[in-house]
Amino acid sequence: MSQLYPRRALISVSDKAGIIEFAKLLTELGIEIISTGGTFRSLTNAGIQAKEISEITKYPEGLDGRVKTLHPAVHAGLLAIPGSLKHQKYMVENNLFHIDLLICNLYPFESISENPKSSNEEIIENIDIGGPAMIRSACKNFRHVAVVINPSQYKNAINLLSNGGFSLEIREEMAKEAFLAIARYDSAIARYFCDKSGETFPSDFPTDFSLKTTLRYGENPHQRAAIYACNHLRNKKNLTNSEILHGKELSFNNWLDLDAAWGLVRGFQEPFCAIVKHTNPCGAALGATPKESFTKAYDADSTSAFGGIVGMNKEVDVSTAEAMSIPGKFIECIIAPSFSTEAIAILTSKPTWKKSVRLVQVGFNASTTKSMEFRSIDGGILVQDSDQVTETENEWTIVSKRKPTDAENKHILLGWHVVSKVKSNAIVLVKDGIVVGVGQGQTSRVESVRLAVAKANAHAKGSVMASDAFFPFRDGVDIALQAGISAIIQPGGSVRDQETVMACDAFNATLVMTGIRHFRH
Repeated sequence: MSQLYPRRALISVSDKAGIIEFAKLLTELGIEIISTGGTFRSLTNAGIQAKEISEITKYPEGLDGRVKTLHPAVHAGLLAIPGSLKHQKYMVENNLFHIDLLICNLYPFESISENPKSSNEEIIENIDIGGPAMIRSACKNFRHVAVVINPSQYKNAINLLSNGGFSLEIREEMAKEAFLAIARYDSAIARYFCDKSGETFPSDFPTDFSLKTTLRYGENPHQRAAIYACNHLRNKKNLTNSEILHGKELSFNNWLDLDAAWGLVRGFQEPFCAIVKHTNPCGAALGATPKESFTKAYDADSTSAFGGIVGMNKEVDVSTAEAMSIPGKFIECIIAPSFSTEAIAILTSKPTWKKSVRLVQVGFNASTTKSMEFRSIDGGILVQDSDQVTETENEWTIVSKRKPTDAENKHILLGWHVVSKVKSNAIVLVKDGIVVGVGQGQTSRVESVRLAVAKANAHAKGSVMASDAFFPFRDGVDIALQAGISAIIQPGGSVRDQETVMACDAFNATLVMTGIRHFRH
């Protein structure tokens, strides 16, 4: 049967948005309605003729609504194959009949379980049993049953019915969407129990993502790509839920760089700007104002900053927008907690930026962080806690003879935060509140030091150096000290740490060890 025009619909919905209008249209199209509990009362109160489920099952609803559709009269009606003589014999002998349209959505477990005011009892009562069971039955029998699981599908369903019914291809698509929905639902329940028991890595990892949008392509044009949103963070302030105020569609690489930029700037209270290329900062700076932080960050390496991603931790105001749009500057994306109306007008009126620049607004929430990170490998995924700099200077150890000055302390903190976001082997040089040199992604730490010093050039003298991991030899430290670096922060832990201490003492430099490394592969 390629085309299905249903004769009988079972309606059982938790979300009753639009259901009265939908049911009225179904009855006008000559479709008989069976319904359950609160849905039945809503329909009959609206004057819609419907049979209560207990008329079909010959059994009363019970256990506070826990038992109402778990009955052969329901599931046989959804599962029976009309063309099967054996199935028809069973249906006739047991006085059963076919149900060929299911309209069902589930108890709001996700929203209830995510509400901190919900009790455990309330959460448990919102685990739907009958709904998923009916959906599974209808989906298994999609060749003979259509299933509608979301109010957003009502309009299209009526259009299809008004034009002859549901094709086999449409019913299979409906089944796919329904199976995805109950998979997500079951994953949310599994995640709740895992979180409740404190189990970080269960034997089967519950999925927690829904498609946000497909992308034009991946890292390269021949690669397909999409972005998925984390379901339990769908109402939180985060990058995935950001608002694109202006500009063309974001690419796969744009999203990666935006994530890197946003992760960098969120750790500071005073105005801070980071400019990212290929997920690494090429410029970053603190400032008295957003404009000053941007100008310092951009000017630190204007060559690399050209075409970069700009992250701001404060609103982009008029003066900042004017500084960004000076002729000669080119920016791919700007991400910030907010943009003033005047700033948007300035940034989008620049002729070369009208189509190219993307303005991405993320409501700022310093406590919203990624709790887990996922990376794919051949045949599986790696999962880990996200790396956050949670240690404080009170936990660090000054191992050199000279202690850092107040100015050095400020730059040590800045360098340590920034270096945690740079690809290993990572070296960052900071001076006057500005990241003046970055060495990243090298196969030896000494090469990263050379790269950072070369980038900083004359600014290396008097700067502070941060290293994401210990120095296996003192050669990298010697290069830094000879360039005039006055202070170093690093985790420590090498068997040759004492050689590093001796080198710093010989140059009257200060050396801080954190005891924690921050590799970023």
